[in-house]
Amino acid sequence: MYYGFDIGGSKIALGVYDDARRLQWQTRVATPHDRYENFLDAISALVAEADRRFGGAGYVGVGIPGIPETDDGLLYAANLPAASGRAVRRDLSARLGRDVRIDNDANCFALSEAWDDEFSAYPVVMGLILGTGVGGGVVVDGKPVTGRSFITGEFGHIRLPVDALAILGRDIPLIRCGCGQHGCIENYLSGRGFAWLWHHFYHESLDAPQIIMRWQQGDTQAQAHVERYTDLLAACVASLLTVLDPHLVVLGGGLSGFSYLTTALSAKLPAYLLPVAKVPRIEQARHGDAGGMRGAAFLHLTRSRS
Repeated sequence: MYYGFDIGGSKIALGVYDDARRLQWQTRVATPHDRYENFLDAISALVAEADRRFGGAGYVGVGIPGIPETDDGLLYAANLPAASGRAVRRDLSARLGRDVRIDNDANCFALSEAWDDEFSAYPVVMGLILGTGVGGGVVVDGKPVTGRSFITGEFGHIRLPVDALAILGRDIPLIRCGCGQHGCIENYLSGRGFAWLWHHFYHESLDAPQIIMRWQQGDTQAQAHVERYTDLLAACVASLLTVLDPHLVVLGGGLSGFSYLTTALSAKLPAYLLPVAKVPRIEQARHGDAGGMRGAAFLHLTRSRS
């Protein structure tokens, strides 16, 4: 059995999956914030309960919002104060008597989708999250690519490409990002970026769902806004595709529920790609909020080669 932990600031969620990648049981508890020992105890207790239920020692994978492991073996996650700065993978592996694997939640999202029954045939899968921020992950042959510092997939911190200036205007403000840089695409392509662009062009404060509702009602400003946004999305994503050349792109996050983005992106990408490039298949995420648990559980999976 495969145990996947999705650990956030408020909850520790566990999903148990069988060899066919089917969910067999799930539960959740509150995330301890007071003591590191309590944090480890909470996970250990859930693993022990799963072992009893399923009669064996399952494989354990953990997804967290942060840097899973630095060179010195420490985890860093701002919303996990009891565990941040601690050797979580090493300590859990010792406690549980098995190899515990840890990755960040965006990589777990991408891995979950890459192991979907329909998507598992694709060698290179890119997950792109368009939510509060912009992030994602890259999966090659069923394994996440973490990179040197676990920042592979931090797509939101790529700067606006030159094509963006033609789409948005050369006087577009280069917004300061939380990372300290200016002009990161996260501030324009995220859900809040979608709303910021509306305010910039139309001087009206609306959130993304309100703008999309207007688009659905045929509002001409909303239609123009969505076309501008999808042009920008295509220009930015094309840079990623030129580097990664994936077979499949899976869209997640709140904005991915706006299905027009998927079809518009597919149609607009060729204008920004190399002439010989093939537009990858683009799909909405299939597993939603369960992606963190699924992806963490599948950190132990290996794709067989024929």
